[in-house]
Parts: sequence; C-alpha cells; structure tokens
Amino acid sequence: MRLDKFLKVSRIIKRRTVAKEIADEGRITVNGRVAKSSTDVVPDDELVIKFGNKTLTVQVMQLLDTTKKQEAENMYKIVSEEYEKDFRE
Repeated sequence: MRLDKFLKVSRIIKRRTVAKEIADEGRITVNGRVAKSSTDVVPDDELVIKFGNKTLTVQVMQLLDTTKKQEAENMYKIVSEEYEKDFRE
C-alpha cells in the first residue's frame, strides 16, 4: 500500500493530500530511509513522521483498504511520540 494512502486510511493524517505533501517534503522515513508518498509500506515497517514540533514513530501492524474509525488504530502501534521544546520562552 502507498504511504500516503496508509496514513489517510489509518487516520494518522486526516487528508491524503496533506500526507502526500509531508512525505514529498522529506519529513517521513520508512525503516530509516526518506520516503516519498508513493513508497510502499508493509507490516512491520517503522515510520517516523515529523509534524511541526512533534515526531511520531509508529510500526505498521496491518494494511486495510478501508476501515472504520474504531478499527483504524489497529493498523499501527505507536512506538514513541516526542515533542520539541519551544526555545522562545
């Protein structure tokens, strides 16, 4: 499954166009390698996603073409969630 589609279906990112933009800006890695939106993901891949001051690391658990909101969380497991400190304070 394409990376941008996985992010949308799993509801990690709400819109596929936003997922595509973030991936194509080089802010997502798959197993330590910078990924484009068209990169294929498979179960057990580790994704590191950088959103603003947040870095989310998830492990792909399963791939589903469509899913209900309650089932979307079964598609991945959060490995870590880090926030960068705001140094303007």
